[in-house]
Amino acid sequence: MCGMPSAETTRASVHEPDPVPPTREDPVAATGSELFGGPLGRRALLGTSWWTPVRVVALVAIGMFALGMVQKLPCYDGAWFFGASSQYTHACYSDIPHLYQGRGFADGLVPYFDKLEGDMEYLEYPVLTGVFMEVASWLTPGGGSIQDQEQAYWMVNAGMLMACAAVIAVCVSRTHRRRPWDGLLVALAPAYALTATINWDLLAVALTAAAMLMWSRSRPLAFGVLLGLATAAKLYPVLLLGPLLVLCWRAGRWRAFGTALLGAAGSWLVVNLPVMLLAPEGWSKFYTFSQERGVDFGSFWLILSQRTEEPLVTDTVNTWATLLMLLACAGVAALTLTAPRRPRFAQLAFLIVAAFILTNKVYSPQYVLWLVPLAVLARPKWRDFLIWQACEVAYFLGIWMYLAYTTSGDAHKGLPQEGYQLVITVHLLGTLYLCAVIVRDVLLPERDVVRRSGDDDPSGGVLDGAQDVFVLGPAARPPRQEADSEGPYVEWGSDGEAGRKSSSL
Repeated sequence: MCGMPSAETTRASVHEPDPVPPTREDPVAATGSELFGGPLGRRALLGTSWWTPVRVVALVAIGMFALGMVQKLPCYDGAWFFGASSQYTHACYSDIPHLYQGRGFADGLVPYFDKLEGDMEYLEYPVLTGVFMEVASWLTPGGGSIQDQEQAYWMVNAGMLMACAAVIAVCVSRTHRRRPWDGLLVALAPAYALTATINWDLLAVALTAAAMLMWSRSRPLAFGVLLGLATAAKLYPVLLLGPLLVLCWRAGRWRAFGTALLGAAGSWLVVNLPVMLLAPEGWSKFYTFSQERGVDFGSFWLILSQRTEEPLVTDTVNTWATLLMLLACAGVAALTLTAPRRPRFAQLAFLIVAAFILTNKVYSPQYVLWLVPLAVLARPKWRDFLIWQACEVAYFLGIWMYLAYTTSGDAHKGLPQEGYQLVITVHLLGTLYLCAVIVRDVLLPERDVVRRSGDDDPSGGVLDGAQDVFVLGPAARPPRQEADSEGPYVEWGSDGEAGRKSSSL
């Protein structure tokens, strides 16, 4: 999926530019490298060892994933099965073992076709995620007690999700050709390891990361097919088509966008159409459940609901959340068309998904997985990334401590409601902070870490180095010739080429 294309299918020149060592441009990375011998020297021989950046990043990602599995050990040994609050006090909750029996996999029921007992009549996940869950159930041994089966089901899923984690790390490392070491941000992200096995989100994240890689290689059809499959696993990847539309509008790359759109629609239909026709009620459960679901954990709507005397009406929240999201989309579109230089695709991809998370009526802790690869591609700066990750780890701990408080009866062990509202606010502010620095990079492209290295849009594919054909406002006038910060000034897109430098004053 993430294999390098042949030389005939790429626009790379014969003489590839040198990789960008993060220890030479990032103070935090340089400081952290002291644990492993210090920053890379100027005379270091790159590419002469088996330990290439991509291989190192993949192995680190697998190692961190394994540590995340170890963190779930108290639950694996019993907290998932005994005691109402112990899985929360140990912060090791996972949906996977509970849904093995709760969604009929233990009884051999077919998702979307067979009706379930209880208040959830059908599986409430998109079709490709349902297929993933079903395949894992086929690989789960049927002998022993139900606890043994649930443990085995979680372990099988963890193995499959570990493969997804490795794919994500490799794809992110390869998307920006000159910045393979940025993939370490994904591999070492603490919130990434902590939330990887809570649910099945890594499947959609892996497909989205592979789609981003294909777009960076100027392969819009492969991008569309992979993005359609990602949308068949989780709804959020379809949002990436919005900023891509506006970027292609500004650059006049309509053919590439049309190809991507057709590929996405086609692959989504291939997965969904059979279930849609043969089991329409089960197929639609994901969409009706999302619509009917009330205000839930992690959202600012929950803070409003808990601080008002009357609960918020679900239909009203749906309407306002939709309006806020549409306003955010309009803002991203305006930013794209008026920025001094066309924004990078990864920057807008992060902003649009972050807007969805910020305005949504629920924020489960594993949703951070959606943003991690996009954040690395949009703003590969260790300081900003770690600030955001600290906020997400605080939320990860906060939600479990709040659930421990609400399930521990009169003992009240954990975090009370006011404390939980505080960690929700921390999560919101951390995400808004990263959005703010990315918007600043768009408005002041000389501050963009990727562009200061001499690139235009290495994840942009056909957009990389392209000239503008439609702009609004000041962007239509010649760009300023001086940068406010230290480092090289880059003339992007002159004569269809990127990366020509002149000294900053």
